[in-house]
Formats: sequence, structure tokens, C-alpha cells
Amino acid sequence: MSEYPDNNYPLFSAVVLTLFPEMFPGPLGHSLAGKALEKNIWSLKTLQIRDFATDKHKTVDDKPFGGGTGMVMKPDVIDAAINHAKTLLPLSLKPQAPSPTIIYPSPRGIPITQPLIEKLKNEQLIILCGRFEGIDQRVIDHHQMLEVSLGDFILSGGEIVAMTIIDACVRLLDGVIGNKDALSQESFAPTQEFTRLLEYPHYTRPSFWNGKSVPDVLLSGNHSEIERWRLEQAKLITQARRPDLINKKKE
Repeated sequence: MSEYPDNNYPLFSAVVLTLFPEMFPGPLGHSLAGKALEKNIWSLKTLQIRDFATDKHKTVDDKPFGGGTGMVMKPDVIDAAINHAKTLLPLSLKPQAPSPTIIYPSPRGIPITQPLIEKLKNEQLIILCGRFEGIDQRVIDHHQMLEVSLGDFILSGGEIVAMTIIDACVRLLDGVIGNKDALSQESFAPTQEFTRLLEYPHYTRPSFWNGKSVPDVLLSGNHSEIERWRLEQAKLITQARRPDLINKKKE
């Protein structure tokens, strides 16, 4: 019997392949993402990669051809896990279901950016969390995986990256954030004025704290002046911290 008898498919779904399924949902089970998960706005499943190993020791890795340090995850095991994961996505129950996007977090991947998240939130994802030195290139090529990177540093595995991608996608879904206007002026917001700008500073009560006052313009009630101030602050912060974004905006 279908898990979704009324064809009430989630807006967004992810299957995570990992050696540590107990790490999930982790932070994704709390706050906005957790509430949305309870409401079936999105769905999450995990698969233990070792379940797809065929030997008695449940071996998922082996020595690299050509020598070198570390171990490499085996292509046959990964392939079997991915093929099973495809059957767990809700839209796999529908005829002519769209192919899922298979993501492999990797230091050599393309940077995870807000435009990429905007695209991924409309897709069904299978996220492969690698360990050791990585996975066999043949299975990456065979499944046309999208390799992505959280930044120019190394993590122990892909689980934290998977959580990051899922959280970033979920918060953009309809019904997750009550006031959708809250998304329009965030850092990297897709709106015309704030495109490729970091977010402006925020202030709240009390208006005077620790010898410092809130900027007068925010207390003025003049909304056009407030918007002008916020845009100018966003430009100043971006120029100071991420001038590369300013340069891209001019291109």
C-alpha cells in the first residue's frame, strides 16, 4: 500500500545514503525544518550503505588502484544503494516520474550557492555521503552525480553538507516560513535590489543598550528612508567582506 494514499506528495524529498544514518534527522528534526517534516511538506529517508555490501564483513571500501593512502568506496556497493534509493522517493510512485538529482558532497565540487539551492528545492534528491578518500570515479560518472562543495576546507564526511543542503532547500518551500517577505532581503536573496548582497544589520529592543543606540533612521517611521539605509548598509558590508560579490553584480 502506498505511503501517500491521497497522492499528497511532499513538495521536496531527499534520500541520504550514509554510513551513519543515526545522525539524521539531527538538526533537521527541529525548528522550521522539523515542523515542516511533521506536516509532510518535505520527506527524508536514510539508507545504511553497508546494507548493500555483499560479503559477510559488509565491506564498503577497498585499496585504491595505483597505490596511495586511504581507502576508496566501492562502485558496486554505491550503485546498489543508489538504485534502491530511487525507489524510495515519493515521486517514484508516479508514472513518468522525473529523474532525481544525485548529489555527492566533495571538496572538488562546485560551490553551494543560493541560486543552486533555488534550483534544488524543486527536485527530488539522493545525497551520497562519502567517507575515506572518496568513491570510485566510475560510479560518479555512471550516475552523473552533481559534485558540490560547502567551501575550501575538508570535512570527515558528507553528512553535514547533506544537512546543510536540505535545510537551505526546506526553508524556501511554501508553508515553511510564515512571512515569505522575510526571504526577500536576506543575504543572497534573489530580489533585484538585494541580489548578490550580504544582509544589512538588525536591531531590536531595548533601543539603548551597553552605551549604544539603535540608528535613528530605524526609529523614524520613514519606511522609504529605512529601505534606503538598509540597502546602503548591505552594499557597505558586502564591499568590506565579500567584494567578489560586488564585482559579479557589475558584470
